[in-house]
Amino acid sequence: ESQTPFRGLRRILWIAFSGSAFLGLLIMLSKIASGNQLKLDNLLIQIGACILFPFLIFLDKGKED
Repeated sequence: ESQTPFRGLRRILWIAFSGSAFLGLLIMLSKIASGNQLKLDNLLIQIGACILFPFLIFLDKGKED
């Protein structure tokens, strides 16, 4: 714990950001399903966030001693 004092906080943030990204993607997909137009770049940013934050959780787990 003394070597990485903010590991717990960092994991909580990654989990919160992942949940937010997946919730945002779900909302965007429901808007697309209802027939609304969305910009492709917004959708790609959301998909990127859904890939990035779980990957950061995976990387942070790999650092365990």
